[in-house]
Amino acid sequence: MKLSSDALNPRLDRLRVACMPQRRAARICAALSGVLLAASAAAAFRSLALRPQQTDSTTAPVVVQPGAPGKPSKTLPPSTKGALPARSPADVAFMQGMIMHHQQAVEMTALIASHTENKDLRLLGAKISSSQSDEIRFMQRWLAARGEPISMTMAGMSGMDASGQPVALMPGMLTPEQMAALRNAKGAEFDRLFLTGMIQHHNGALIMVKDLFNTAGAGQDADIFNFATDADNTQRAEIKIMQAMLEKKSSEEKR
Repeated sequence: MKLSSDALNPRLDRLRVACMPQRRAARICAALSGVLLAASAAAAFRSLALRPQQTDSTTAPVVVQPGAPGKPSKTLPPSTKGALPARSPADVAFMQGMIMHHQQAVEMTALIASHTENKDLRLLGAKISSSQSDEIRFMQRWLAARGEPISMTMAGMSGMDASGQPVALMPGMLTPEQMAALRNAKGAEFDRLFLTGMIQHHNGALIMVKDLFNTAGAGQDADIFNFATDADNTQRAEIKIMQAMLEKKSSEEKR
C-alpha cells in the first residue's frame, strides 16, 4: 500500500498542475461575466430612467366619458374641458347671505374672551368661531370659482347693496340694538344674552337652509347640498347644547 501511494502522489501533483490554468481561467471568466452583467444592468436602468422623457409630443390625452348603466362609454375630443355644474341664482344668494350670517356669529364669539369667565361658554364659542370661519372661507372659494361676488354688500353687514339700498338682515341675525346690548353686558348677563342671541342666530340659519331646499332647482350642486346639510345638522346640535346651558344657568340662579 505504501508503494502504491508513493507512486500515485507524483501523478496527482502533475494533475493539479495541469488543472491550475483551467481554474484560473474559470475565475477570470466568472469575473468578466460579473462585470458585463453589472454594465448591462446599469445601461438598462439608464434606459428606464430616460424613457418617460422620450414621450411622443404628438400623442394627445384620451378623454373618456363613462356611459349610463347599460350604455357604452364615449371617447371625447382631446380639447374637452371640465365644467362646473349648473347653479341657480338661489344657490348664489344662499352662499352670499350665509357668509354675512356667519360673519356676525364670529363677531359675537369674539366678545367672549373679554366679557365672561364662563369656561363652558368659552369652549362653545371657540368651536363656533372655528367652524364658521372655515365655512366662510369655503363659501368664498365656491363663489370666486364661479365668478360671483363674494358678498351681497359693498361694506359691512348693514351696509348698502350695489344699488345703494340698505341690505336686510338674514333670518335670525341680531339687530344693531341686540349687538349693542351684547357688547355692553358682562358676566352672567353676557352669558344669557349670548346664548339666547346665538340660539336665535342658529334658528335663522336653519330657515335659510330650508328656504334653499324649498326653491325649485336650488341646492342641487353637490358642494352646496353637502354644506347646507352639514350646517343644518351642526347648528341643530349646538342649539340643544345652548338650551341645556340656559336651563342649567336658570336653575342655578333660582337656588
